[in-house]
Order: sequence, then structure tokens, then C-alpha cells
Amino acid sequence: MGSDQSMAFKIKKILNNNVLIAQGEQEDEVVLIGKGIGFKRQVNALINQSEVEKLFILRDQSEQEQFKKLLPYIKEDLLKVIISSIELIRERTEGFLNEHIHVALTDHLVFAVNRLMRGMAITNPFILETKALYPYEYEIAKEVVKLFNERAHIYLPEGEIGFIALHIHSAMVNRNVNEINAHSRMIGKLIQIIEQQFDIEIDRESIDYMRLVRHLRYTIERVTRGEKVDEPEKIASLLKSEYPLCYNLSWKLIKIMQQTLKKPVYDAEAVYLTMHLQRIQTKMK
Repeated sequence: MGSDQSMAFKIKKILNNNVLIAQGEQEDEVVLIGKGIGFKRQVNALINQSEVEKLFILRDQSEQEQFKKLLPYIKEDLLKVIISSIELIRERTEGFLNEHIHVALTDHLVFAVNRLMRGMAITNPFILETKALYPYEYEIAKEVVKLFNERAHIYLPEGEIGFIALHIHSAMVNRNVNEINAHSRMIGKLIQIIEQQFDIEIDRESIDYMRLVRHLRYTIERVTRGEKVDEPEKIASLLKSEYPLCYNLSWKLIKIMQQTLKKPVYDAEAVYLTMHLQRIQTKMK
């Protein structure tokens, strides 16, 4: 948000108490979103940039259109809680949030509430992966669910915390929720393979599980970015001869990553993954 106090927006249309269509000084149309922003306002009146501080401006044309299409399906009191939720997320993250969160999270929450009202809550099979991958976003999402609970008396199920956390993470790192979700799914699949190979069940609340999930996540992110890690050659041959089971398993997991991400994986990743798997196998014996 710019700190220029003199900049003003001219109100073109009041969609409801919480959403206005306005015109900026560059003749650009913007959607101003915020709690009570449209209350007792008049068309053609001016709103100063300083008043828009707690609110959010949607500048992207396609985001604006999508958001406007969503509005007729949202009851005013529900929209108020959703806007409060996004304000809460902005406060907690204290940084850049992609404006897409307004459309994506609003759409998701309206869908979730509608399903809940029809007694069709969605289960989230990746909640534990999400919690381990994004603990910070998960805590903020917990607050959002609590806010819904208190302000709207809507009791969102625990699985929703995971979904909301993914939306928060997506807006923070400026990436698509589907991509992030796909990574969580892949990690879940990789962990299942590890459990099958070692014939163990890893405690989902344990620090070992958290470490494993994080390690897999960083590997996936490095592969996605095409980032190379140095290969400690002596360690590679040592691990191969000392821990053939872990070494082979790590390559099996890496092949899955390659096929899913459609990107090459550097050999060094197998070394680090082998060390990780060895640690888990030793602990579980």
C-alpha cells in the first residue's frame, strides 16, 4: 500500500457495505474491499489513500472481474467475516500478499460454508503434511477458523485449517494453490512408499516426521527451481555400499519426483535423501 496521503479514489459504484468500485487518479478502475467501506458513502465522493490503509485494492483486471462475479453469491455478514479474515492474514504475515488471495480464499470459503450447511464437509487427507510443511501459515489459518467460529458461528472442520493454510502460503510466495497442493500430495505419496519399504508407520506428530516432510519439500523446491547441490562423491560411494536399501529407496523416490515434476534431479539429492532415510530406519528399529 502506498503511503502517499494525497492520492484519492472517486467512488463509481457501491456494491455493498464492504465493496466499492472506484476510479484512481490514472483513470484506472479499482475494487476497494474492506469492512464497512461502503457504509454511508455516496457515488462520486472521494476516498483518500490514507483511509484505504486497512482495506485492499484489487488492481488486476481479471481478479476484479472474478471478484465481482462472486459477490452476488455471498451474504453480507459472511462477506464481512471473510474480509476480516483476510485483514487478519495481512496483519499476521506483515508482508506482500498476492491480491489473488481475495478471489481464491473468498471463493474457497463460500464453497466450504455452503457445503457445510448442506452437511457435506470436505475431508482433507493432507492436513498433517500441510501442518508439517507450513507451520506458520497453519497457525494463522487456525486463527481464521476461530474468527469464523466466533463472528459467524460457523464451525469449520479441522481439515479447513489445512486448506486455508495453503491459500495463505500461496499468497505469500505468489504461487498457484494447485501447484502447492500437488506438492503436498506428492510428499504424502513418497512417505507412504518409505513406510511400505521399511515396514514401519511414522508417527505423524513426531519431530522425525516433520523433518522428513521438510526435507522432501526442500528437495522438491530445489528441483522445481533447477537448483544444483554439490555432490560429496566420497560420501556417495560410502552410502551406496553401507546402506544399499536406503540408497536404492532414495533413487526410487527421486524417480517419482522426476516423473511428477518433469524436471531432472541432481545425483547429490540421492545422497542427502539416503542420509535422511538412514536416520529414520535406525530410529525405527
